[in-house]
This record gives sequence, structure tokens and C-alpha cells, in this order.
Amino acid sequence: MEDNTKDINPNSSKPEDKDNKKKPVSEGRRDAIKALATVPVLGAMAYGVYKKRKSEVRYNASSEMFRFKSDVAPLPAVSADDKIIRLGLIGFGIRGKQLMQGLGFATPEFVEDLIQQSKKDSSNNAYKDFVEQEDLRVEIVAVCDIFDTYATEAVAAGSNIHREGKNGKLGTPPKKYRTYQELLADPDVDAVVIATPDHWHGTMAMAAANAGKHVYVEKPMTWTVPETYLLRETIKRTGIVFQLGHQNRQIEAYERARQIIEKNLLGKITLVETGTNRNDPNGAWVYPIHPDANPKTVDWKQFEGDPERIKEYLDYMTSANLAGYVGPEARDKFSLERFFRWRCWWDYSTGLSGDLLTHEYDAMNQILKLGIPSSASSSGGIYFFKDGRTVPDVLQTVFEYTDRGLTMLYSATLANQFNRSRKIMGHDATMEVGSTLTVTVDPQSDQYREKIDKGIIKPGEPFYTYVPGRSVDAVTTATEKYFAERGLLYSFIGGKRYNTTFLHLKEWLQCIRTGATPSCNIDRGFEEAITAHMGTRAYLEGRRMYWDKEKEEITRG
Repeated sequence: MEDNTKDINPNSSKPEDKDNKKKPVSEGRRDAIKALATVPVLGAMAYGVYKKRKSEVRYNASSEMFRFKSDVAPLPAVSADDKIIRLGLIGFGIRGKQLMQGLGFATPEFVEDLIQQSKKDSSNNAYKDFVEQEDLRVEIVAVCDIFDTYATEAVAAGSNIHREGKNGKLGTPPKKYRTYQELLADPDVDAVVIATPDHWHGTMAMAAANAGKHVYVEKPMTWTVPETYLLRETIKRTGIVFQLGHQNRQIEAYERARQIIEKNLLGKITLVETGTNRNDPNGAWVYPIHPDANPKTVDWKQFEGDPERIKEYLDYMTSANLAGYVGPEARDKFSLERFFRWRCWWDYSTGLSGDLLTHEYDAMNQILKLGIPSSASSSGGIYFFKDGRTVPDVLQTVFEYTDRGLTMLYSATLANQFNRSRKIMGHDATMEVGSTLTVTVDPQSDQYREKIDKGIIKPGEPFYTYVPGRSVDAVTTATEKYFAERGLLYSFIGGKRYNTTFLHLKEWLQCIRTGATPSCNIDRGFEEAITAHMGTRAYLEGRRMYWDKEKEEITRG
């Protein structure tokens, strides 16, 4: 990519300012520092970052418009004086392991694998990042998983307090519970991290809050519409600190994007386009089946779910007479395929809407403050993966925000990984945002007409480009590539790479200590859950769903 750092001074009236050329080197550096210091996050490290990554922040047209002042302070370092928070982890599957790593814990086998990767490839920083990750001052005192092997691994991870490999010394092991109720009854547990299948999220989060435990729960927030209201009421009544697992809240580029919107640099926004493209078995939820799993090592009855939630779900599915619904009989039969690939069935899953659309929606809600849409319509189907699943592998959902004159379009396929950026389209410019950010001026812009006519801005070319970091080592699958391109694996702050899950968990823990409100709190969670449920119901019932803002309820078209 062309390095346009010669235009870095936003006070210059033209890309090649003659006065700028005559300045001594030291004065030019002072100008660069002054300009960069107005950009959020860089702060005191601005000049070092400027020297190190000159092409990361580029102004293709000089303008005061891109002098940002951040109102979001970086998270302070955890002090040795901070109280240790005692955590319980419920669920140690794919996401549970990632959350444990975000907290600073992993099995010795996992750490050993990182060590070997770093020896084979010196550019692979995954091990270095993990061992240097800040100590969050937490203890894993209890774990729970209904698959014996995962539960044993969770104990090993929680014991690995020094982040060592196979020859490392382990600490005191956390207590192992077979049921989440037993874990929540443990007085030594201050807070819980919930990483179970979708159909357990709301039930467990409510039980934890009622037990006085702070809650971090993975997205989507809830499995059904009724429990969405119940969970919100429970969190507000108990006053515990709640964080929903949308780690995109910690991505530096999104904060920059929000400020661009607030300055109205795109003009009137009418269309937002976003989506999900993945094309491998893992991306389509066809996960491997563990060889240790069998009816003796898996608690199938507990996996099935809370009886009241199951009845509520079955009543809805049968009353709606939905095409393709297989009925309740399959739920009673032990199935390793369903246990490990639960995202493929409505019986446990929220489908593309709850699993992947929620990432896209929450990113746009963070930037645009969208809230709940006035209506939702969906279409799609099971077009590629003819494996008995009931959730679609292709989905299109359109959310209308009539009070804002705005449409958000989400589309997804699990059988093609062509990269599509998130686009926010305004009358004057379009912003594409993921792990990077670009703003391109529209040829018919009114706001930039004078600069276009003078040749200062070239329509169709990036007007502003922000690239906070490029390292994507250890990214191998289409799914990982998707998350990396969305900025969901790493965020770069002050030139340093951070695990976004670590940052999101750190924010939650800091809020527990200080009484502050997390960025993805229960109100943002309620907006996410209702929006996703509107999209899901629109697909299942084949008709538009509406949101009655006054009554706070979903109605059918």
C-alpha cells in the first residue's frame, strides 16, 4: 500500500504544503506529535507509534475533521492491591477455553503447543502474547462441565497459575462440580463466566444473579423472548455487574468509527450492510466429536435444558406450525452429534441470527447507537449442509429503523468465504470498518463538494484510512480469518496487540471492583437479544416482525 504519511498534518491546506516542506525536521516531528496526540488511544506513545508504523494512520486529504478527542480512557492496569476476584467457570467447550485463556489460564498442553509453535516460527507471537498478558488478579476456584473430559481439562487450566507448559508446576486445583446449581451455591465464588450452549444462557445467568454472583455470559444473551425480559428484570433487581460477551466492544477502530459518525462526516446515513461469510466445517458448526464422549461421560439429561424453557420453546415451535421443525422426539435420544454440534439445531441454538448476526449487530449498535429496530424480515434456508440440521446455512435479514430513515441489511452464507466488509453508507461518504477503517467520499457529496471540485479529495479513493495493526499469526481456518478480519481476535492499542476477549473480561472485572457499568451491560444485551429474536422469528414464521416501543413487545405482521 502507498505510504501517504506526508499528508499527516491535518492543519495543512493541501497535500503538499510548501511551508511544511521548509520546516526543520524537529519542527515537523513536533507537528506530527501534535496531530497524532489528538487521535484517541495513542496518547503519550504517539511519536513512538508514528515512527514505528508510519503507514497505519493515513490522511489522503488534510482536514481538521479527523482531529479526534477520545472520551474513552484506556483501562487502567490492575494493581497488586486490587482485591482478588474468585471466579467460577460454567462450560469448558470451544468458547469456554478461549475465555479461560482471556483470564490468563490454559491447560499445560495448550501452553506447550504455543511454545512449540513459537520455536517453529519466530514470527508467531501467540505464546509471547499469552505469557505477557496482564495478571487480572483472579482465581479460578470452581469449574463445571457436563462432559467429564472437559471438566478435567478445566481443572488443569484453572490450576496452571504460572502459564507453563507440560513440565510446569500447578497450583491449587479449583473445585469440580457436575451441576451449575452446586457451583452457584459455593460461597467462595464471587462471579461466574458462562460459556454453555445458547439454550442455557438466560437460565444460568438468572440463577447466578439470584445467587448474588456477578455474571459474564457469552452471546447471544438469551434463547427465548420471554426469558429476555426475565433476565433484564433479574439483573436490575439484584444489582450484580453483568457483561455480555461481545468482545468487539474493545476494538479500537470501532471507537474511531463512532466518533466519525458523531461528527457527521458521512452525512445522512440510510443503509448499513454487513454479513458473515465462512466456508469450512468448523465455520458451519460441524465440530469434531471427541473420542472420549459416550453416555457414561456426558450428562445428556442435564444438557437437554431447563424443563420450563424447553416447554416454552416447544409450545412456540409447534403452535407456529413451522416448516422443517422435527418435533420434540429427537431431544430424548442421546446424540454425540447434537452434543458437540448443537448450533445446528433450534432445540439448543439461536442459529445464524443469534450466533453470528449478533456480532455484526452489536458492532453497529456500538458505532451508531441503533437500539431495537422497528421491524425485521428474513429469508434463507438450508442450501448446502444437508446433514439433518434445522437452522439455515444461508440467511438474509433486513432491519428497518423507520424513525431514523435507516435500513440495516445482514446476509450470510456458510458455504463461501469471500470477504465482505461492514459498510455504513451516508450521502457524503461510506465507511468500511472491521479491524481497520476507511472512509471514501461519494462523488455526489454535498458536504465535500468544494474539496472535490478543487481536486483536494478524489471520489472513490480512501479519504481516511486507519490501520491499527496487521499481525494475524496463528490464524489458519476460514472461521479464524473471519474473526480476525472483524477485529474479534485482537485489538491494537498504542501499537501493542491485545486479545479482545482479555480486554472485555478485564473491563467486567474492573467494573466489579469499582461499581462502574460495563460497555455491554444488560441494556445493550436486551437490545441485542430482542433484535436477534425478531430476525429469528421472522425467518421461522415467514413474516415480518415489528417492535412496539411503547409496550416493549414483538408483534407479528
